[in-house]
Amino acid sequence: MKKLNYAVIGYGFIGRRHVETLKSFEDTDCTAVCDINPVRLEEAKLLYPDIEVYSSADELFRKADIDGVIISANNNQHRELVIKAARAGKHILCEKPAALTVAELDEMIEAVNQAGVTFTVHHQRRFDKDYQCVKECYDKHVLGDIYTIQSSLYGYNGNMHDWHVYKAEGGGMLYDWGVHLIDQILNMVDSRLVSVFADVRNVINKEVDDYFKIILRFENRVTAEIELGTYFLSDRKDWFERHWFMGGNKGTMYADKFNPEGKIVKTTHLLENAAKDQDKSLASYGPTRSFGIPEPGLIVTESIPQVTCEQKDFFKNYFKAVNGEEDFAVKISEVKRALAVMEACWKSAETMKSVDFE
Repeated sequence: MKKLNYAVIGYGFIGRRHVETLKSFEDTDCTAVCDINPVRLEEAKLLYPDIEVYSSADELFRKADIDGVIISANNNQHRELVIKAARAGKHILCEKPAALTVAELDEMIEAVNQAGVTFTVHHQRRFDKDYQCVKECYDKHVLGDIYTIQSSLYGYNGNMHDWHVYKAEGGGMLYDWGVHLIDQILNMVDSRLVSVFADVRNVINKEVDDYFKIILRFENRVTAEIELGTYFLSDRKDWFERHWFMGGNKGTMYADKFNPEGKIVKTTHLLENAAKDQDKSLASYGPTRSFGIPEPGLIVTESIPQVTCEQKDFFKNYFKAVNGEEDFAVKISEVKRALAVMEACWKSAETMKSVDFE
């Protein structure tokens, strides 16, 4: 198998990680880095003396002997860089979100198809342990018929970094984390999406969104709720980070943290309905006894699935797919669907109404 040489365009936080990842595989290497910031190029040279550095994508594609690129520049640059990479005949892996609009993505797809190169997007959080744990419960019907899925991510700092604070650069939390959380739900729930409702807000940031709540209703009667808040304050230990909750007609489950901790919770029997002619006073909690303290032995718990996965699994699939050994785990049609949901979120937030979908 021929060793694949890649360039990373955009040597910021995630760009640095991509260089490390490329160099960690036996059959790949990162031989070039491109960034408009000369300080970052000096940093790359210091860490990797043999690496080539370029201050423009045009120069990179003219001079570098590479098979593909990973694009990790600012979100508003993805469209132009993907099109240039396609016309240069390179394999393309683009950071999320692939584009700022569906129309932009369509232009990118057209360029890729005309060039006949591979193209996918870095949705590595499909391989997060918390997500795979919840997905296994969903796929195996551990809780029976699922009716609700809640996915949340909370923080307290409120502030974002670097270009993420600028709307023109494609900043904000819906583009940053929302695309991941939406992609996870769409990848999990195997049903047509009927409607989208979203509340997207600037709580303490003036220019970009730092809070959203999204409600997705599917044809199979599953309702998924996604909530992210960067300024959620609490004095409770372990409140922040990641939270999942899933409800079905045979039990519920919760999973907290990215390395998930939680339980599957079921009952030994269902609460019997009181007969119409029964004296309601016989029930110790009266007509609201469904919310009372459960009787001893009613609640039983099971461990949540123990999954073995890591974000590097995305790249294991990616390079096999580039070599024609597997299909890409992340298909561009799925990327486009998630981006369309994001557009529906913006529309719903603006109109304060639910948006019909698919």
